[in-house]
Amino acid sequence: MKGTNNSIETLLNEYDVARFYGLSVATVRRWRWLKTGPVYRRIGGAAVRYRAADLEAYLQSRPTGGGNSAAAQ
Repeated sequence: MKGTNNSIETLLNEYDVARFYGLSVATVRRWRWLKTGPVYRRIGGAAVRYRAADLEAYLQSRPTGGGNSAAAQ
């Protein structure tokens, strides 16, 4: 089986996600309830897990604050 990658990706729980973003677990749960926030996977009936790549993609998709850097000069 040439070219296959046998590594298993580590999945994160909602506590890890809250720590990653510096937010409360309640915020992460609210995102799921409102169907916003990063992509997640449901495993079985209740377990919810997140991929680190999805957390980073969500962060990159959010608007940034501040002003125009050219105007600050």
